[in-house]
Amino acid sequence: MAETKKSQQSKPQRSARWFEADDMRGFAHRQRMQQIGWRREDFIGKPVIAIVNTWSEISTCHSHLRERAAVISQAILAAGGFPLEIPALSLGEIFVKPTTMLYRNLLAMETEELVRSHPVDGAVLLGGCDKTTPGLLMGGLSVDSPVIFCPAGPMLNDRYQGQKVGAGTHTKKYWDEYQAGRIDINELTTLEQRMTRSIGTCNTMGTASTMTTIVEALGFALPGSTVIPAADAAHIRMCRDVGSRIVKAVQEDLRPSLIATRSAFDNAARVFMAIGGSTNAAIHLLALAGRAGVSYSLTDLDKIARETPVLLNLFPAGEHLMEDFFYAGGLPALLSQISDQIDLNALTITGNSWQHHLADVADHNIIHSPSLPVSQQPALAVLYGNLAPNGAVIKPSAADAALLTHRGRALVFDSYAALKAQINDPELDVDEQTILVLRGAGPVGAPGMPEWGNLPIPKKLLEKGVRDLVRLSDARMSGTHYGTCVLHIAPESAVGGPLAWVKTGDEILLDVPNRKLELLISDDEFAQRRDDWQAPKQPYSRGYTALYQQHVGQADTGCDFDFLAGNAITPEPVIY
Repeated sequence: MAETKKSQQSKPQRSARWFEADDMRGFAHRQRMQQIGWRREDFIGKPVIAIVNTWSEISTCHSHLRERAAVISQAILAAGGFPLEIPALSLGEIFVKPTTMLYRNLLAMETEELVRSHPVDGAVLLGGCDKTTPGLLMGGLSVDSPVIFCPAGPMLNDRYQGQKVGAGTHTKKYWDEYQAGRIDINELTTLEQRMTRSIGTCNTMGTASTMTTIVEALGFALPGSTVIPAADAAHIRMCRDVGSRIVKAVQEDLRPSLIATRSAFDNAARVFMAIGGSTNAAIHLLALAGRAGVSYSLTDLDKIARETPVLLNLFPAGEHLMEDFFYAGGLPALLSQISDQIDLNALTITGNSWQHHLADVADHNIIHSPSLPVSQQPALAVLYGNLAPNGAVIKPSAADAALLTHRGRALVFDSYAALKAQINDPELDVDEQTILVLRGAGPVGAPGMPEWGNLPIPKKLLEKGVRDLVRLSDARMSGTHYGTCVLHIAPESAVGGPLAWVKTGDEILLDVPNRKLELLISDDEFAQRRDDWQAPKQPYSRGYTALYQQHVGQADTGCDFDFLAGNAITPEPVIY
């Protein structure tokens, strides 16, 4: 029996307010459902389940979600529920510009309002691409009706010249090799045509896989579900299980607020570190905690990172891909390796605790033991100093260890356009010791905090064999990428953060072991530059982007909107 031990009729269903009212509105609602071909007995007295579907033809990771939604619908009907597929904003990472991060909060707001404004008792959140996952769950947490996350699933592995090749990580690697003249256009074209070889999300431990795994660790996805390849028949079967389970979760009144506890977030943070996850998760996890009313900070993440070794041998920190994680047992197997650090009593959407869902590791080359970690460096370090008074992050496990303590001369770019225009100039004053600095790339400044933080290595250095430099920015970085990149510097330059005051030629100290990031100028000079600073003029005076810039928070608090953060109760809609 489920640990929640909820009565299957513990309280009236929300949808009854629409469909069972003995007034003209109830009559009209029932009438309109019959207009589209449903019978009264199909929806009256049944749990009504929204399938919030982020399918889109240009969201390549989600191209199969129409078919998966149909499978989920069948399972909901078979379990005694009534499905309603509702489309939502689809955030395809590759094509949405300037960045999907600009629209994460919009998807969160849409998800919340779709569920709240319709006759819905619970919801399946169907997605998987980077910002889609946190956006969907942020909305689900805020509405606090039973929700279950159904992952799009990772794409299949590829191999090239006997080596495993994954999306994103090897895109960057082979592009650098092409820029350095080590591969030609014919080889690059061959790689272009084969590296993303099936439906599904990136198959490295990028942001998509990081966030779906974190949502599973939080308890909102079926245990083991987020590693199933999108093209595997097991993915279709998992979707059937999702449809069946959400009906029972509604009957048990298993609301997000019962699952999203402090212990759940500690578990999720621990998993974030053990999988060597994307630095983007530092922002999304804080935003999710804020929606759940759980106090969580960068300091909490750094503490857990120091205690938790990287155990998952996946790109970019390792050498395997998500399909291999699936074969090795997925998250239930990984949790068994850190079970002494996990609250196994934390509840999941199954109605049972994690204690019931642990599994044996099938391949210890993929999931390492804590005694033999993948990296001697943690998955995350949070830095503070006069350049980052509210914090910055770096992923030491994907950086050059020799650069984690480094003092160098700054080369500053005021915009990504300036960077692109200058970075490959043969006369650029740059060497292996230089620290590249990009500003104007934060939540307000860019706007939307794009994934510009993996600043390109200058071509003149690539040709010399250099493959990493210290790079600083108020931007984010793709979770599929790697390098000694300091990211999310807060406050950002566009709102007066100290990054705005750095000049080319300044010396900067990066000291990851001691968690320091310092601009090495005198206090008097620092104060003078602060007093001389003027805010850059923004070109957005209307529309969603203007709203975003007015209300978005900084990276150290999750970049949520000020009017969406928190877990204050929102009244149910009136029906007249």
